[in-house]
Amino acid sequence: MSTNDGKNSPGRPRRPAIKEVKGERQKVKGESTKPKAESTKPRTPVKESKPKSALNPPGPVINKSDPDSYRDEIPTSEINTMEVHHHPQLDHSPKPIKEYLLEGFMIFIAVMMGFIAENIREYIDNNEQVKHLTTQLVQDLKADTAQLDSHSLDEDSILMYNDTLLTLLQQPLAKADTRRIQKMAARSHSMWLFHPSAGAIAAIKNQLHLKQFSNSAIIGYFDTYERHIELVHTDQDVNLQYQRSYLDPFLTAHLTPANMAAAFGHSMPTAQVRNLTQTDLDQLATDMVLIRLITTEIIADNKQLKVDAVSLMNYVKKQYKPEE
Repeated sequence: MSTNDGKNSPGRPRRPAIKEVKGERQKVKGESTKPKAESTKPRTPVKESKPKSALNPPGPVINKSDPDSYRDEIPTSEINTMEVHHHPQLDHSPKPIKEYLLEGFMIFIAVMMGFIAENIREYIDNNEQVKHLTTQLVQDLKADTAQLDSHSLDEDSILMYNDTLLTLLQQPLAKADTRRIQKMAARSHSMWLFHPSAGAIAAIKNQLHLKQFSNSAIIGYFDTYERHIELVHTDQDVNLQYQRSYLDPFLTAHLTPANMAAAFGHSMPTAQVRNLTQTDLDQLATDMVLIRLITTEIIADNKQLKVDAVSLMNYVKKQYKPEE
């Protein structure tokens, strides 16, 4: 028996030797070194699964009440990589004194121009408002003077009725003309009330802060005019009281209903009277003296009030040149 191992046995083929050089396999003695064709099918990348704790690591616990905890929990690497914005280097060299003076002068000019423009605008607005109010005042005063002219004529007629009645009452009862006494008593039972147009005056009083009004004498004219208006109203109140106290009792006590209607109407009453005595005539004559007196005062005060209205109107026209 042969003692040789299988390596030197002639009946077995020998295997080619394989040589490893730097991780590459090289075949020798007849073995093909041509690389195998790789598959064109793309390979699907295999995702590596990470534990849930690795995907969402628990953040640091920050105490909001402690500002230092923010600083302690920021990693040093992030602090080192923070961006720093630098401000540009500006030229802060001092300017010449002329530039400061020029800037201050320009600011002063701008403020003064704004102030002047505001004053001009306010002056124009105030002038328009003053012209509007004074124009309305002139129209009101014209209406007042026209009303006073009409009342003066009417009060003159009432005064004439007072005088006629006073003359008739001084006759003896046997000779008294009762028809005319009734008619004159009814016409004396009258007066004309004055209602001033005070709208413009009230409006101007609310605008006395305007320079055009505050520096003028218009307030004095208003005071005089309104004081005489109150006097006329007082005369009217007294006259009304006299008529109710003296004329009304005489008419209701002695006139018949038909004569009462005729006396205040456009017809002449009859001579028929009720319970009329000489004492009644004398008493009414005495009362008519007071009624005639207050009628005379109303006429005088109306005339004075017209004078005041005309004076105020002339002053306004001269001072403010309102539109008419």
